[in-house]
Amino acid sequence: MSLTFPSPFAPLIGQDQAVELLSRAVGLDRIAPAYLFAGADGTGRRLAARCFAELLLAHKLNAGLRQRIQQGNHPDLLWVEPTYSHSGRLVNAAEAAELGIKRRAQPEIRLAQIREISRFLSRPPLEALRSLVVIEQAESMAEAAANGLLKTLEEPGRATLILLAPSPESLLPTLVSRCQRIPFRRLDPAALAQVLVQAGQAEILQHPEILALAQGSPGAAISQWQFSQSVPPELLQQLAALPSSARGLLELARQVDQSLEPEAQLWLLDYLQQIYWQQGKSNRLLPIEAARRYLKQYVQSRLVWEVTLLELGAAVSM
Repeated sequence: MSLTFPSPFAPLIGQDQAVELLSRAVGLDRIAPAYLFAGADGTGRRLAARCFAELLLAHKLNAGLRQRIQQGNHPDLLWVEPTYSHSGRLVNAAEAAELGIKRRAQPEIRLAQIREISRFLSRPPLEALRSLVVIEQAESMAEAAANGLLKTLEEPGRATLILLAPSPESLLPTLVSRCQRIPFRRLDPAALAQVLVQAGQAEILQHPEILALAQGSPGAAISQWQFSQSVPPELLQQLAALPSSARGLLELARQVDQSLEPEAQLWLLDYLQQIYWQQGKSNRLLPIEAARRYLKQYVQSRLVWEVTLLELGAAVSM
């Protein structure tokens, strides 16, 4: 298979090694049955999977085929996302948000989805030379689902599977051993800025605290910025200069609990941690870490914020 059209990897910035490895595999017709795209969220793994799909599924790339692949409606492409179980059916995170479903647990890749992959791969490809399966957040697989996928990886047939995960350590070693690893690095400041400008998010570059939280991940920078816009500015100001009285701190805890969703509260802790670190106020970091742990364990959020702010208030007076 020769590359006779412009590389679909053109939109992928700052991941030269990944592009080289994947392009070479196609150019030499040495495509592995399974790949692990390993790296931090927001560094381009999902985009790379879309680009790679264009190479694997197309003989001659055209706008119509590219659009079908980007929309996930190619008959030889199956894109799998973590799901919630709701009213007898599986819904992904976006669908759950549209339905107003609030879950305490995180979505996961389920055994039923692995069985769907098996059924999908049991038939020959309809248009392309091979079928392609992409599994997002592969680290969310429960043990039963991971074991089911292992059987599929042993005999994938005329197919390639791509697992997206933050690191090899986040998956079962038996799964990792059957995948060719493609590393995704955090971007340097110049590449990060290029991605944000192209995404129409140049204003984020004016906020060093958001860039620090992103740690070289454009996706994280955009997500962090969106969270920052969801928090009332006056609330951030009060948290930066904490009230001096216990009553004021308890009232501030009430405002945080009532005005912010759980994910925004977790973001706020990350933001405060970064601010305190930059200010050299290391004595405030332990209460922040404890609050993050308790919120992730679904302890009552108002109580968490009351305890945390009272501890931070005591740290200010030390």
